[in-house]
Amino acid sequence: MNAKYNRKFYRLNYQITAPQLRLLDEEGKQIGVVTKLEALQKAKEQGLDVVEIAPNAMPPVAKLIDYKKFKYQEAKKERESRRSQKNVGVKEIRLRPFIGEHDFETRLAQARGFLDEGNQVKLSLAFKGREITRKEFGFAVIKRFIESLETVKVVREPKMLGRVLEAMVVNNKKGD
Repeated sequence: MNAKYNRKFYRLNYQITAPQLRLLDEEGKQIGVVTKLEALQKAKEQGLDVVEIAPNAMPPVAKLIDYKKFKYQEAKKERESRRSQKNVGVKEIRLRPFIGEHDFETRLAQARGFLDEGNQVKLSLAFKGREITRKEFGFAVIKRFIESLETVKVVREPKMLGRVLEAMVVNNKKGD
């Protein structure tokens, strides 16, 4: 969804329709219930805008503020909240039943990196051709991989899905 469509809309100055307003100053201290014209007069004297911040209240709540500064601070809060959100993704590590030791270590380092970033790791081990007759090698590789990761919690136990053996692990360092 595009960010420009979910922005809040604020009525300001002459767009406000309510005849009476509960007016707040820049710090948020209550001035009192005044008429719309009185509020506009106070705003003009101070060189500020009257911004309706709670239109559904009785009477509606308006604030004397510099509108551009207010919008800037709101956008700053939005950016800050977006930055603090953690995107948890699922990263996949593909293994083979007869994987070489160096490839195993490389994928292990990759998986540790993904887990440290807070991602879930899906382990996929595909069988090709007649390898499917030796499923125990696949289970052994997955088991060794999970044991080598040490601080992980197995979310989904190793299970065959067609010709692929899959397991899911997450980091277990959250104080458990």
